[in-house]
Amino acid sequence: MAKKNKNLFERFANWATAATGSSAAFIIAILTIVVWLITGPIFKYSDTWQLIINTGTTIITFLMVFLIQKSQNKDSKAIHLKLNELLASHQGASNRMVDIEDLTEKELDQLHKFYVKLSDLAENEDDITCTHSIDAAEENHNKKITNFKTQTHYSNALKNRSKKG
Repeated sequence: MAKKNKNLFERFANWATAATGSSAAFIIAILTIVVWLITGPIFKYSDTWQLIINTGTTIITFLMVFLIQKSQNKDSKAIHLKLNELLASHQGASNRMVDIEDLTEKELDQLHKFYVKLSDLAENEDDITCTHSIDAAEENHNKKITNFKTQTHYSNALKNRSKKG
């Protein structure tokens, strides 16, 4: 995929995020504090001397919040798109899961309850590689249980689980 020309703010945000997250930026911040501390006796620890560091750090923190948020938004969007591609490309995955980040908190809680139930069903299986789509979970589980009950490895797994419990 060809890289598109980014606007000025996009380029600046990418540069600033990379620069401020570097070891060099940390060393510069430490050196700034050391210089400020050394100049304390020169300026007799005046209110102006304290105000310089307080104002500087406040401004930098204020601006960094926006850069960090932009970076996180971009990363989050990229991760969601990658996950959506995986869901869309996997035959067994439910396409209903694509773009669920747009659901309400109540709808997400409802999905969470479903997956808790699905997890409970999975605990009853002896094959950890079994997976379910959201649409067919109980049906698949019941089919597997019916088919596996006749197999030796399934009954052995149940016996072993009973011994542990």
